[in-house]
Amino acid sequence: MAHPPASGPIGFLSDVHGNLTALEVVLTELERLGVKRLYVAGDLLLGGEEPLAVWHRLQEQGAICTRGPSDMALGSVDPSSLVPIDGEQRRQARLFADTRAAIGDLVAERLRRLPEQQRIPLIDGREVLMVHGSPADSTREIGHDLTDDEILPLLDDDPADIIICGSTHVPFQRAVGEYHIVNVGSVGAAPEGQIAHYTILTPRMSNAEILQDWVSYEEPEAS
Repeated sequence: MAHPPASGPIGFLSDVHGNLTALEVVLTELERLGVKRLYVAGDLLLGGEEPLAVWHRLQEQGAICTRGPSDMALGSVDPSSLVPIDGEQRRQARLFADTRAAIGDLVAERLRRLPEQQRIPLIDGREVLMVHGSPADSTREIGHDLTDDEILPLLDDDPADIIICGSTHVPFQRAVGEYHIVNVGSVGAAPEGQIAHYTILTPRMSNAEILQDWVSYEEPEAS
């Protein structure tokens, strides 16, 4: 998909993991900040209690998404084929089956068809690449604890100037060689618990301003 050069603020999210409460507080914050263009870097639905509602909310927002490993699994793996061998695997298999049943065949197929990359041109001529894991492999993470020498092979000599990614649930940004790496953390599964990360990129004629922040939320009481 070709995107027009971005001139206004862009919101970047990742790893919503079916957490509607967290998504709603982030969307409210982005609206308050005047962000109208939204990109989400995968792992959208698996993990929370309201996967279908999250999908519909992202569609209402016109969110442009890439595919994470859990999205691909929901779109291609038959839950009956899973053979758990311990209690935790049984719990994960039940969660997977419940999520797959909740979203239905149509949404599962749409997840499977999501691209692994999205490229966004900026008004200064630079380019943003959004992936879930890394340009070299959507399942290989760019983590905050990797060295530059470990990160560079994951960038795969991609021509983009700014790499936006998720997967690790830990937000950070830093320069690596000629690249600016931005991991946007997680909306629905932040390690800190009950906070949702977001990133706003505002293009300028000579650079881009990048804000990384979070907003807190309260989990709904179990019924």
